[in-house]
Amino acid sequence: MDTRAEVAARRPPKADPGLRERSALVLPGWVALLALLFALGSIAVVLVRVGVLPQLELPGLPDLRTGAVREAGAAAVTDWALAAVTGAALVALVALAGLLANSGGDTRVLSRWGRYQGTVRRTGLSWVNPLLRRRRVDVRLRHWRSEPVQVTDRTGTPIVVRLLVVWRIRDTARAVFGVRDHEVYLREQIHAVLTRVASTLPCDSNAAPGPALRDGQWFADELSRSLAAEVLPAGLEVYSAQPLALEYAPEVAESMRRRRLADLDAGLRTVLVDDAVEAAALAVRRLERATAQELDEAARSALMEQLLVAFVAPAGVTSAVPAPAARSVSRSGGSRNGAGKEGNRA
Repeated sequence: MDTRAEVAARRPPKADPGLRERSALVLPGWVALLALLFALGSIAVVLVRVGVLPQLELPGLPDLRTGAVREAGAAAVTDWALAAVTGAALVALVALAGLLANSGGDTRVLSRWGRYQGTVRRTGLSWVNPLLRRRRVDVRLRHWRSEPVQVTDRTGTPIVVRLLVVWRIRDTARAVFGVRDHEVYLREQIHAVLTRVASTLPCDSNAAPGPALRDGQWFADELSRSLAAEVLPAGLEVYSAQPLALEYAPEVAESMRRRRLADLDAGLRTVLVDDAVEAAALAVRRLERATAQELDEAARSALMEQLLVAFVAPAGVTSAVPAPAARSVSRSGGSRNGAGKEGNRA
């Protein structure tokens, strides 16, 4: 069964199709600054006309005070002056309260009474509706290094994995309103995806040939693909999920190390024996070509046995091993001696 098909067959959660990021109504910041200066200037002019502020005695500057103020020599506040000052103060307050400064990599999510109203991605000074609530959302590229996570592979062996996940917020509306806390959601999905993907293959493939978690880039690619599909409904985008460490759990690390060394030793012995057989066969063929004589089956077997003993046996062992010819002679001699003895007895 294809383990990749098993992992890919799972359906990720669905996102709310009506909840998508959109641009909010934003005005340039200089418009709000001009409105603020105009309101403050209007307030100053009105206060001078009613005599609350003194008239500046500058050459060429007309007298802004009303006739009643000039005749009375004191302030004369009227209803229209109060209305004008109040209106200008409200304009200044709205212009000042709606100013918003966005730095690079920051956005503002606007909402009114819990309902999404739009996102401000524009950098610099801008103006938005001061009655809207603003939430700062960082959309820069970020990375998260996980703590050691203990999971099990396909054989049930506990392993410890450390991950480095590179991600960012793609849809601010879903990241703020789609989940309660997008960072907590991301960490929980990382643990779940890691547990599911790690259980599809064994950690090592020493004993049985086949794919393993340590082989190639499949583990990282499958983690990145599965995690990206799981966090997409929350407005998150995962670029990569790379395993920084892949180790056996401490309680089985020593036994798995010995097993791995034993498997490697057995594989090495098999390779050495195969190489020695090929080298001995090649040496026999070269000897036959060099002498232009073809050895019979018994001589070829005896020579192959001596070459294999010389290639494979440790140093000092070959001297203690008798030659095949000598062993055959000793067997034949022994049989003749036995026959002689039986003849004597007869």
